[in-house]
Amino acid sequence: MRYLPLTQSDRAAMLAVIGAASIDELFVDVPAVAQLDGPIHGLPLHASELAVERHMIALARKNVAAGDGPFFLGCGAYKHHVPASVDHLIQRGEFLTAYTPYQPEIAQGTLQMLFEFQTQVARLLGTDVANASMYDGSTACWEAIVMARRITKRGKALLSSGLHPHYVSVAKTMAKFTGDVLDTAAPTLSADTDIDRLIASIDGDTSCVVVQYPDILGRIADLTALADACHAKKALLIAVVTEPVALGAIKSPGEMDADIVVGEGQSIGVGLQFGGPYVGLFGCKEKYVRQMPGRLCGETLDADGRRGFVLTLSTREQHIRREKATSNICTNSGLCALAFSIHMTLLGEAGLRALAETNHAGASAAADRLARIPGVELVTPAFFNEFTIKLPREARPIVRTLADRGILAGVSLGRLYPGETDLANGLVVAVTETTTAEAVEALATALQEVLA
Repeated sequence: MRYLPLTQSDRAAMLAVIGAASIDELFVDVPAVAQLDGPIHGLPLHASELAVERHMIALARKNVAAGDGPFFLGCGAYKHHVPASVDHLIQRGEFLTAYTPYQPEIAQGTLQMLFEFQTQVARLLGTDVANASMYDGSTACWEAIVMARRITKRGKALLSSGLHPHYVSVAKTMAKFTGDVLDTAAPTLSADTDIDRLIASIDGDTSCVVVQYPDILGRIADLTALADACHAKKALLIAVVTEPVALGAIKSPGEMDADIVVGEGQSIGVGLQFGGPYVGLFGCKEKYVRQMPGRLCGETLDADGRRGFVLTLSTREQHIRREKATSNICTNSGLCALAFSIHMTLLGEAGLRALAETNHAGASAAADRLARIPGVELVTPAFFNEFTIKLPREARPIVRTLADRGILAGVSLGRLYPGETDLANGLVVAVTETTTAEAVEALATALQEVLA
């Protein structure tokens, strides 16, 4: 869509209606020190469309994209193969141009898709119900924390040290406005999770315990004992899943009695982007469904007995009285949810399990190969498709050196946890079905050369 600026007469007419003599009068309340006194420094002035296009292409070429070479980044965003049919189907006009499905009589296709999505997510997470998606995993995590507050009438949340630091950051930002107390800690560079610490910390003020599964270092813990400890103190267990493909191979959090399970669905159907768009997953036990944020699509029969779909639950302030709203999230990630649902449908249960097996096998082979490099230590002996290695010196400059060679080696823990010197030598490496044996060997060879 082209931008058509207003004419001088258009501006004059609008200013006359609001009683302003000029556009400058609209900004009289802005202090002079905060106003620009000239062009923005470093930003070029007007250029032709072709010149701008060339400039942006040149800037883009400075990036090393996921498909440009060996790629081992993970920590919440993963490079999986998305079938071309997914992109083709989501671009059909029936889906791409559809807006929020307020009116069931004209949005049956969208509502049915969301109904199917909810079913798939609930089965994947092991929960009784799931909503029609949220913005992303981090905001879904925060919504789960405030949902636990509403249910328990308590305001302290215990956050596992293995929870993604970006998720922790989002929770801290939002907690400033709600008054929730967040008990957080940085992880240790070891094979042990902090499940025992969490169990010992639960008290009568605890609303919930939030634990990532698998966690930020790739570690996998049995959550059953933690769930029992939470319920003994009338607190809720919230499990966070940033790699949903893992649930094709390991037990779901719902099967271990987690009360709320949230996560990021980007791995399935949504290609790896420079920061989004993503799709948040949210499921819970049925008894808590009325406290769940977002939307819930349901199946019913119309007056003629025909199958139909409706919005069964909409708990945001635009649908109900503001004081009764459970969230101010304004929409769901509908198109990304559709991509997730199409990809899941194409895979089926057997396909998802096979995909998970391929991921784990590739990661195991990569871990074995990297662990043979002198000075490299495997920190996480049990993992899915993401593991942590400890290098003999700080990982961050090594990652930069490898990136200059066109190899995106992984995520240095020093970047995720600046100031935590005990984590500086840690490197998190992710392997998916898109990772070739040649890419693993290229990483191993380059890493060995850099460490020599």
